[in-house]
Amino acid sequence: MRIAVTYDKDQNLKPLDEAELIGIIDDEKKEIEQYENEGIGSKEATMDLILGLDADAIIVRQGFLCPGSYYMSYGRIKYIPTKYSNLKEIQEHYEEVKKLTKEELDEEMYAENEF
Repeated sequence: MRIAVTYDKDQNLKPLDEAELIGIIDDEKKEIEQYENEGIGSKEATMDLILGLDADAIIVRQGFLCPGSYYMSYGRIKYIPTKYSNLKEIQEHYEEVKKLTKEELDEEMYAENEF
C-alpha cells in the first residue's frame, strides 16, 4: 500500500494547499518517498500530483481537502482520517492509522466554511 501524507519542512501535517512536501509511505519498500509539492497554493493541484504518484490512500485531517480535491479523487484513492499532527506520530502509530482507511469521508471533513 502506498499512503500519501502532506506536510511542511518541519514534518507537521498540513492541508494540501499549504504542504511544502508530499510523502508516500510505501509498505512494500518500508520507506517514505518525499517529493516537493509543486501544487502548493492549490488543493486540487496537489491532489493531482498525489494521484500521479499512484497513492492508494491519503492521510487527512478536517480541512485538508476541499470539495474539488475530494471529488476529483473520490473512487480513485482511499482516505485515512487521523488525529495525529506530524509525520513522526504517523510513523509511530502506522499500523493503527492504516486500520482507519475509508472509501469516503463525511462531508465536514472536506467542506469549506462560508462566512
